[in-house]
Parts: sequence; C-alpha cells; structure tokens
Amino acid sequence: MLALRNAPARYLLLTGGLWLTVFFFSRSLLLLTHWPEANASAGDVLRLFGIGLLYDLAFLSYALLPLGLYLALCPPRLWQRRGHQLWLQGLLGATVFVMLFSAVAEWLFWDEFGVRFNFIAVDYLVYSDEVIQNIRESYPVGSLLTLLALLSAALTWSLRKPLQAILQAPAASRSARLGSIALLAGMATAALLLLDQEMPRGQGGNTYQHELASNGPYQFFAAFRNNELDYDQFYSSLPAEDAGRQLRAELAEPNSRFLSTDPLDIRRKIDNPGQPRPLNIVLVTIESLSAKYLGSFGDNRGLTPNLDQLRRESLAFTNFYATGTRTDRGLEAITLAIPPTPGRSIVKRIGRENGYASLGQQLSAKGYDSVFVYGGRSYFDNMGAFFGGNGYRVVDQSSVDESDIHFKNAWGMADEDLYNQTLKLADADHAAGKPFLLQLMTTSNHRPYTYPEGRIDIASGDGREGAVKYTDWAIGDFLAKARQKPWFNDTLFVFVADHCAGSAGSEDLPVANYHIPLFIYAPQQIAAREDAQLASQIDLAPTLLGLLNQDYVSTFYGRNLLQANQLPARVLIGNYQHLGLFDGKDLAILSPRQGMRRHDDALGQSIERRVDRSDPLLQRDIGYFQAASHAFRQHLLGWQGSQPDQRVTQHCPVNQPQCAKARS
Repeated sequence: MLALRNAPARYLLLTGGLWLTVFFFSRSLLLLTHWPEANASAGDVLRLFGIGLLYDLAFLSYALLPLGLYLALCPPRLWQRRGHQLWLQGLLGATVFVMLFSAVAEWLFWDEFGVRFNFIAVDYLVYSDEVIQNIRESYPVGSLLTLLALLSAALTWSLRKPLQAILQAPAASRSARLGSIALLAGMATAALLLLDQEMPRGQGGNTYQHELASNGPYQFFAAFRNNELDYDQFYSSLPAEDAGRQLRAELAEPNSRFLSTDPLDIRRKIDNPGQPRPLNIVLVTIESLSAKYLGSFGDNRGLTPNLDQLRRESLAFTNFYATGTRTDRGLEAITLAIPPTPGRSIVKRIGRENGYASLGQQLSAKGYDSVFVYGGRSYFDNMGAFFGGNGYRVVDQSSVDESDIHFKNAWGMADEDLYNQTLKLADADHAAGKPFLLQLMTTSNHRPYTYPEGRIDIASGDGREGAVKYTDWAIGDFLAKARQKPWFNDTLFVFVADHCAGSAGSEDLPVANYHIPLFIYAPQQIAAREDAQLASQIDLAPTLLGLLNQDYVSTFYGRNLLQANQLPARVLIGNYQHLGLFDGKDLAILSPRQGMRRHDDALGQSIERRVDRSDPLLQRDIGYFQAASHAFRQHLLGWQGSQPDQRVTQHCPVNQPQCAKARS
C-alpha cells in the first residue's frame, strides 16, 4: 500500500479524499455564513484551514484505521473476486452517505448551539428517544434522508469509472501490506499524542475561528472520551491555604461562621435572624429563557406581557446570570449553589449524584414536602436520580394520568399541564397542613417549539418567538389560577431561567449570553422592587432560606442577596472546559492546560490579555473553582443531618471581624 499503484492504497486514498472534500466544503460554508462573527483576516483564514486540515487528518487517522487494516490484510485472491469488488463498491456508497449525513447533522447542531459537536452531542446520543423524537418534530427527516441517499447514489455513480480502475489495479505485495500497517498505526499514534480538543487551536481569541478550525466528528469522539476533567490535572491552582483564604473572604457573611479546619472546606453555620417563616415556595425553572426576550429588558416584539407585569410586581433581580449553558447546569446551581466545575455537572455524574445538602434536603429537614416537578421524563439528564437522592420526591410525565396531559411533544407535556399538576400538588400539601417546595422544570420553550393551538397568535412550531410567547401565556394562566387558592398569600413564587437560549459568541464565555431573569413574587410577603446587584443562580438557594429566616449548615457557594455585606461582586460562569469569574466589569477565565487570561470591559470592547496567578481577579476565579472541585472529590458537600455541628471542627480565623459574634 506504500506504493500508490496498488489497489488497496488507491481505494483508501479515494475514501480519504472524499472525506477531506466534505470537510473542506463544510468548513467553508460555515465560515461564509458566519463571516461577521468570525471576523477573520486573510491570515486568520489560512491558519483556520491549516489547523482544520490537521484535525481532519487526525480524525481520518482513526476513522480509516479499521478499513486500512482490512485492505492491508485482504488476500490478493479475495481482492480479485467479483463479489468482493461489489462489496467494496457498496461500502464506498455507504461511506459517502455517512459523510453527507455527518455534514448535515453538524450543520443543524451548529445552527442550534453555534459550535462543533461537543458534550451536548454526546448527551443527545445517550438520550436518543427524546432527541430522535425532537429531530422528527423539528425537521423533515424523511425528506432529508431521502435526499442524502439520492445524492450519495449519484456521487457514487459518478465515481464508477475511477473506482473500476482502482479495483482492477494490482494487489499489494506482502512487504507493502506490512509497511502500510505500520504507517497507519504510526499516524493514529501521532494524532493521539500531538492533538487534543484544544491543541493546537490555542486558548483565547475568536471562538468562532477556533470552532471552524476544528473537526466535528473528531470533537464528538474526543468529547465522548473526555467528559470529565480533573481540576488539579488540567487547571491552574493555588496553594490550598491561599485558595481557601481567598474563597473564605468571598463567603464571609456577617451571620456565618466556618466549621472546618480544612481551608478548602466552606461548610459554615448560617444564623438568619428572626423567627422562621414556614412559607411555601413554588420555584419555576424556565427552559432557555434569555433576559433579552423580555420586553422589560428591551425586546420590542411584545412576547412577554405577563412576565413584564410580573417584574413590576416582584422583587426583580435585573443583573442576574446563569452559571452554564445546559439545563443540568442550571439545576445544579439552583439546587446545590455550586459553581460549574469542569466536565459533567454533578446532576449527571452517575454514582456520585446523591447525598448532597441541597435546597430540597434543607427544607425537607424543616418539615417541607420537597418535590421536583418535571414536564418530561426524569431519567433524561439523570434528573430523577439526582433529585430523588437529594431530598426531593419526583413527579414527572410518567407520574401523571394521561387524561391530565392535553398536549406533549418530544420533551414532555406542555407548560400549562405542568402548572396544573403543580396546583394539584400544592392543594394536597395545603390540605395536609404541610409547607411545600415545588421545584419545577418546564419544557415548552425548546425546539420543536410546539404547544397547544389557540393560546397565542403565533402558530405552534413556527419558532422560538412562539415558544417564548406561549411560555409567557402559561405563566400568566398559572398565576391567575394560583391567586384563587387559599395557600397563595403564604407562597413565594420564583421564576428563573435554567440557561439562555444560546451561548455561542466570538469568545469562549460571552458574558452577555448568560444574562437571565429572576423574579420573586409574593405580594403579601415581599414589596415589589428592583435589585441591580450582580448575582447568579448559585445565590438563589441561600437567598430563599434567608427569606424564610431558616438557620442551617451551608455547603453553598452562593450568598443571601438580601443581606447587607461588603463582599466583592461576582458571578461564576462556565461551559464544560472554560471557567470564568465576572466581577461586573472584567472577566477572568481558567482553561485546560493551565490557561489563564482575562477580558477587560467584558460587556464592551472585551480586551483579552494573558495573565498569571498574581492577577487578583484570576486568584478569585481559582479560589472558587479549586475549592468546589476539591469539595466534590473529598465529599465535603454532603448532607450531614440535623446536627452537623458535632461532626466538624470549628475554624474561625481571629483576623476576621465577622467571627467575633460567633466566638462570643
């Protein structure tokens, strides 16, 4: 096969050449359709295609290895047989179909997420039932597959003459076949040692250029292999004492005292003043509701009249951010108040997803009925196991009588049906005299964007605008019904998004794309006002427990937003690999392979520059993520029952004034 005159080598080169052609045109089309975002100079384009070729060859060194080994080991007598040649012709046709299918799939994935295949694509493969149904409802799958089959057949037919010439060429000699095996193994080994998901794309710079330079199938298999990242191995860190001192300075609220001598253990006793208030909580986590869709945040399409009115009647946090880009990240942050550690969220770390001191566990210990209410099937994203193992009982689509579901799509029942189930749960708890936490996760604001007809003036399935407007309608309908209930006046209604509708941007962590609404509505309990302090999803659980005047032992990395303090502003954001801290102006980013940088004026010009561990903003970033990863590994986030103070050692540095009250 080393001599290109032999048939196996020429067949393999033809297959590889077709793959490279498809990759070239896919990359070119994505670049042309995203030219403004890529902002690429002539040198950037050359570099983009040069690095892209390296990734393409790396993928082919793996993908073509089985075929190359087969061709190298194929006996010459078998090669000459008519049946074997027909099989090779059919194999080429099937390969062409796979090429075109992967190109179209990547285009659709990019259209949804603005990136090459990544962890999300791997997760979608795992949860195939929902994803396949979603694809069927969102795209004309039959027509697309038929078109791809016809194109594959036509392209294979156009190659019949060169293919015949290849199949009639001489077979490879024994020495050529042995040499080819060594060459193929060497290429695959070199790709494994010299390339990974980040290298040589580098860190920082324009994210669109990085993504375009990569290769979708390569990234898919790399993500499948590397879906968890060890912080200590891949990220910059500080000495434990320094990181702990940094983080404790971030969390030293006046009413808290730390309980452990481990500098990276942030468990602390929270003493909220006043008598406990056993108010109910209905916490609605809304699928993909970016702040930018709300009229009160500047949208002029009139999609959210109910939410705009709700903002005026609520305690509204106007500078509030999601921690991540997926539902599981939002649920993790809201429930556990932990930054988005690299790799998979805790929600999906099967075997390590249970036993945490969650919001639901804290309230269950106070006599609450903590319920996770999901519009879909809770095995998706491992939500059922996570909530069931952390103090909640789970009610999902499978728990609901089919007669109560008036509309559903690939992801679950319509929001209005979810809210009706919530009203029933609240009625039952109220009748039993039991306070409740009902933590909802909606599904309607998601592709295929379908919902019951006749609710709004946009036809079902027409796109995101209709889904947002239906989401808003369902919230208005839910609150109108809830106001008639005897438990309404004693209930906090919390409306927050799980993440934004899209997180793609020209940077690794485009801060503006993490901006979401948070409204806390309880007209008999909380005066309506707006709060512009910088905050995020990890601050929600401690704020709610503060509203209830509940004392507790906290493993939360968030703060009570309603308590005055002098702590520096921050939000923590991430996207599986890049870990950021935004202080309201500038953004520090930690990346794999010890990457450290910051973006000054992150919401404006966003000037990127490299920094080292001496940068104060980066030290804050490291403190949070190093401690959170340590706490996860060392099981420091666990629920310890109603008397956890007896199981840990008090640690309260004498140089912290806020500890004086604790010591006294």
